Amino acid sequence: MGKKRILLMYISKNSGHHHASLAIESALRELSDDVEVLNVNSFLYTNPILEKIINKTYMSVIKRTPEVWGYLYDNPKVVRRTQKLRESIHKYNSSKMRNLLESYKPDAVACTQAFPCGIVSDYKKTSCSDLVLAGVLTDYAPHAYWFFDNVDIYFVPSEETRQRFVSYGISQDRVKLTGIPIDPRFKKIIDRKKVLDSMNFSPAMPIILLMGGSQGLGPIKEIVKVLDNSPTAFQIIVVAGINKRLYNGLSKLAPRLKKKTAVVGYTENVDELMSISSLIITKPGGITVSEALVKGLPILIVKPIPGHEQMNTDHLVKHNLAIKANNLSDLEIFVSELLSNPKALENMRERIKSFSKPQSAFDIAETILEKINL
Repeated sequence: MGKKRILLMYISKNSGHHHASLAIESALRELSDDVEVLNVNSFLYTNPILEKIINKTYMSVIKRTPEVWGYLYDNPKVVRRTQKLRESIHKYNSSKMRNLLESYKPDAVACTQAFPCGIVSDYKKTSCSDLVLAGVLTDYAPHAYWFFDNVDIYFVPSEETRQRFVSYGISQDRVKLTGIPIDPRFKKIIDRKKVLDSMNFSPAMPIILLMGGSQGLGPIKEIVKVLDNSPTAFQIIVVAGINKRLYNGLSKLAPRLKKKTAVVGYTENVDELMSISSLIITKPGGITVSEALVKGLPILIVKPIPGHEQMNTDHLVKHNLAIKANNLSDLEIFVSELLSNPKALENMRERIKSFSKPQSAFDIAETILEKINL
């Protein structure tokens, strides 16, 4: 008898969906030697121009008219009115994915984004397939495009999310609270001194970690300038992601700043950077936030875009897991107040750790393996 096969599907390389998929893959490989795992960018199995169109449109909207994205993100009217269009898109883009499913013959498919999940759900219906289909949410705010009849199990990040699925008619036994899957290495203890030495940073001074997701989005340059003028003593690490223009601009700016500032491009060592930091200022993507929670890293959020970012922010602020700054002046005040009050900072760390779910990827992997009798 051959190994069981699990197909993992995400959209867009280096995205949060991709990182979640990689985390599940890592957990599956660690838990079982009797499973074969294939992890694919589902856009490669659709129309070849679809990824470019969607990514370019998304980036243009959130930069120029973010309120439009907020309107589209989870609007019941939009969901209803676009149902036929989405069904047509699924049908038009399903032939390559159908070929993949029929040639690879997976026992289970886990999708970290709604688009491939919808196509596989349709495939299960039309082909009468008995493969196990799992939907893995990577934000605290589920949008209505996630709800499909043929998904066997949803993995969700919070009790509020679970209740929302149930309210849409998804049976409770099909919704499991696991948290957002993050790389298992975020659970490991890092040699802080070694990392600080490698960056030539002082162990005696706090570090502010500034991130804008893999795309390096948000008013990062403006935030750096505000932080540099703060009277509070701290060091700064900026992660520019794949944003080469931001990286080049900050690299030129850093030597002229008063505060020691390290500029980093796309990196696989975010766990190390979080381990040596005192605070993180970030856009509230589900993956980054979940990684920070596991590291017990206090979170400051500036100007979240409407839609998933605002809804993630609302969830975090509601549970006292993050602080939202409405403007850059407030941000500097929050930074100074937190860093000048070690007790408050430590209390925030403890609360954050109590809400974190470091085993999320393993909980998801274990459930998938159980579903296929491994």
